Amino acid sequence: MAAINLISGEHLSKTYGDRFLFNDLNFGISQGEKVALVGKNGAGKSTLLKILAKITTPDKGEVSLRQGVRVGYLAQDPDLPENKTIWEAIVQADSPTITAIRNYEDSILPENIEDAERMEKAMNEMERLDAWAYDAKIKEVTSKLGLEDTEKSISKLSGGQKKRVALAKLLLDEPDLWLLDEPTNHLDLATIEWLENYWASSNTTLLLITHDRYFLDKICNRIFELDNGHIYRYEANYGQFLELKSERIAQAHTEADKAHQLMKKELDWIRRQPKARGTKAKYRVEAFDGIKEKASNRPEGNNMNIEFGAKRQGKKIIELHDVSFDFQSERGTQKILNQFNYKFVRGERIGIIGKNGAGKSTFLSLLTGALEPTKGHIEKGENTHFGYYTQMPPSFDDSMRVIEVIQQIGEMATVSEGHQVSASQLLTQFNFPPAQQYKNVGTLSGGEKRRLQLLQILIKMPNFLILDEPTNDLDLQTLSVLEEFLSNYGGCLILVSHDRYFLDNLVEHLFVFEGEGKIRDFNGNYTDFREEETEKLKEAQNKPSNKNAHSIAPVKTNFSNKLSFKEKQELEQTEKEIEKLTEQKEELVKLMNSGETDYDKISKWSAEMEIIVNSLDEKEMRWLELSERE
Repeated sequence: MAAINLISGEHLSKTYGDRFLFNDLNFGISQGEKVALVGKNGAGKSTLLKILAKITTPDKGEVSLRQGVRVGYLAQDPDLPENKTIWEAIVQADSPTITAIRNYEDSILPENIEDAERMEKAMNEMERLDAWAYDAKIKEVTSKLGLEDTEKSISKLSGGQKKRVALAKLLLDEPDLWLLDEPTNHLDLATIEWLENYWASSNTTLLLITHDRYFLDKICNRIFELDNGHIYRYEANYGQFLELKSERIAQAHTEADKAHQLMKKELDWIRRQPKARGTKAKYRVEAFDGIKEKASNRPEGNNMNIEFGAKRQGKKIIELHDVSFDFQSERGTQKILNQFNYKFVRGERIGIIGKNGAGKSTFLSLLTGALEPTKGHIEKGENTHFGYYTQMPPSFDDSMRVIEVIQQIGEMATVSEGHQVSASQLLTQFNFPPAQQYKNVGTLSGGEKRRLQLLQILIKMPNFLILDEPTNDLDLQTLSVLEEFLSNYGGCLILVSHDRYFLDNLVEHLFVFEGEGKIRDFNGNYTDFREEETEKLKEAQNKPSNKNAHSIAPVKTNFSNKLSFKEKQELEQTEKEIEKLTEQKEELVKLMNSGETDYDKISKWSAEMEIIVNSLDEKEMRWLELSERE
């Protein structure tokens, strides 16, 4: 049976100002396909996504959407109504299901608990619409995305929180086609892994822009590359894509070289001919234009180059002595650090992980002196020079020329001992060609501005480099070069990142922010940490007291097509548990419809219903994953 095409781009072309993005793109996405859209910053990836979402209009061409297909679009910086609460932003307020949930919640308030008729009516409506499951899903999604306070106003949220609100809305809407622009930005690692498993185990159709290589490999089964105004399709994971791309570029260079030689011969022939030509001669002249175009179609390789050294470090780097820090928030006193002691040594490479709000960025501000500890003190060595790449977007003057941003630091820069280069040469090494250097900063894409921000920091040759979510908004090509530079970097490195690939390749140990001021120093990279956590979980599940408890096997990155003996047992066990949970749900529904007016009992039953529905969803998803491979 042929795959059903959900959306097509036909002859799409777009320019931005005087900048050419892409021309005559043709492609389609079929139901169930999960496609990654990759390409360097400024290639037009976000613009193409907006065109498909009907937010931006192409200069030429059109988008064809299959009738009845619902499209969900997640922007890099979502525009949400400031006058609404999180709840109002994520749910369709006038839908029957939401109305039923609101009516039920009102009916069990202490002041309404004695109105048995109202409560019974509300519970019957919840059952009729299967609203128990949807209510549980709202709680699960908001909890996973750190949005528990759903009455909070959108106007009080940070940019990252707004992104999570927009993502929560899509997860609840469950569109037929998801268009996602950097969905993992501003999410912690636990949430990313939850999303990864959700999308990998479902039959959703996705087109997403992401720099997260593990995320891409786990979810996507196709790659679209936007390069030099053209789109290239690959049935491959990320590693295979790199190999195929390398072959494509090599082939294109060979063809361009052959066309160039033929063009030279044709040019000599044209110059020798008299002005009056016959039909054959005219045909040959017209064909020359095609040869010329092919000869000039030489793909750009990865020309970015980072060669900066680091200033010499002294004996003392940074020392933290009994450092504590807390602050007052809406939730009361929050403790970020509690009597933390640490001495940094030369060349140390530390990754920082933890839930959003655990204090990772605050810790960095303490290190750099932007914040003072509540208690204790921090000693910085005289020869310690920070380079701090923050999460905050760069505050460039958009009217300045690109080259002027670097010239403010200096016309010439020392990149290593005895080696100086000009501002223009530096920009060229950072993939800002001379023609772009004299354009206004306002013409740059978000990713290009972040690349310029990185250059601003590295040009000062810091010996203590702090990178707070450096993978946000940078393309895969830039990340690859940055990763190579950092692997050879001689100074201290602190890396806060939700990119597991980045953490695995660059850090030697982790500061794990566990909350309530606790920081655990873990010796190893992120994969080592996850393996240890998984082993702890297995040990806890295999204790005698829990021997009858069912354990859901962790989702593997690469699994065989056939079920193992253990997985077959798990499938049978999961079927039994689904049946048992369904019976428990039905019993609870009967109790809740019994006319009981005791508020405590109803609250207890409601909480039990939420747990059962969550467990059912989880086990049904696992059953579906296993049964598809049976």
